[in-house]
Amino acid sequence: MKNVIFISPNFPTNYWQFCRELKKNGMNVLGIGDQPYDELSQDLKDSLNEYYKVSNLENDDEVYRGIAFFIYKHGRIDWLESNNEYWLERDARFRTDFHITSGFQEEDIPRIKFKSKMKEYYRIAGIPAARYHLVDDERSCTAFIREVGYPVIVKPDNGVGAAHTYKLSDKDELLRFLHERHPGTPYIMEEFIDAEVNSYDAIIDSHGNPMFETGNVTPCSIMDIVNNGDNSIYYIVKKLPADVLNAGRAAVKSFGVKSRFVHFEFFRLLKEQPIGKKGDLVALEVNMRPCGGFTPDMINFAHNTDVYKIWADMIAFDQSTKLVGEHGYCAFAGLRDEKNYVMRREEILEKYKNRIKMEGRLPEVLADAMGNHMYIATFKTKKELDGFYRDLLAEKKDAD
Repeated sequence: MKNVIFISPNFPTNYWQFCRELKKNGMNVLGIGDQPYDELSQDLKDSLNEYYKVSNLENDDEVYRGIAFFIYKHGRIDWLESNNEYWLERDARFRTDFHITSGFQEEDIPRIKFKSKMKEYYRIAGIPAARYHLVDDERSCTAFIREVGYPVIVKPDNGVGAAHTYKLSDKDELLRFLHERHPGTPYIMEEFIDAEVNSYDAIIDSHGNPMFETGNVTPCSIMDIVNNGDNSIYYIVKKLPADVLNAGRAAVKSFGVKSRFVHFEFFRLLKEQPIGKKGDLVALEVNMRPCGGFTPDMINFAHNTDVYKIWADMIAFDQSTKLVGEHGYCAFAGLRDEKNYVMRREEILEKYKNRIKMEGRLPEVLADAMGNHMYIATFKTKKELDGFYRDLLAEKKDAD
């Protein structure tokens, strides 16, 4: 029986399903989290063989002791995982410290976490990437901007999501950023790319081959969603475009991905730009974990499958017998409490009652990026999906 430590199995709230499928596959599933055991959902309790509570998951010493305790009690640990971007570096460090060889090690982190380091591996894969400059002083930043033009995007070189991301449109905004930036945080400055985001989402076996592949499209910028309080929308595609499929597979090989659930993001250009023609793909970033929030559930809804099981099968058997069913689109819409929408919740549920798979409030920690109230629905055609978004996002005019 393999011993698997799952870090933070209670958050996101749907991740208990990874543990469930591991346990079904005969794994000894050992959870480490900071939520009291009595407060865990019954589903999660049933999916764990044992749980070790720490007072704070940010406390590395406590988590370290938890891992050591499990090793003392159960023997060698075969896998350690959180499937969470926030813990990616620490997961690798713990694997290295405890000689857990199934997964990224501490030495692998630079190429998979630092946006500037990713550029070289995209180049090897034959995928163009935005020109960039590591932020230092005003003079060098101004020289880079003179080369690429305003606006430019600035974000932490090693960051999670769209936090602390800026779009600088003139010199005043540049100077303000240089004055207000977090001291000690390395920032990367990139040329602005006018594009939508297309993703490659896959579960990769131990030989670097895909066991399952799909993707999603985000029509609007995550940075704008966070900074401007926009609606959050994205959808799982019915069929992965060939160029995204090829780019994703090339990136998997270039980055040396094995035994992981991955989410790779690419820009699809909305118009001709110095970096390429309209419709071309440009590298954005790699994420060595599942796409966040309820995306695994959305993938299941879109393809009538179970990626929680496929991932757990990869851990246990390095292959999966889980079949993929009829394909469709799955839409996410995250709405804002402060907006005055035309359709009320009751009207949405009535009109789309046969399509909606999930709906409800989102945790405050996710609200900035994903909205306050979400609706997830499936559709057979793109036309139906577009109509759903038109209905949900329509706002009343001030005069009303």
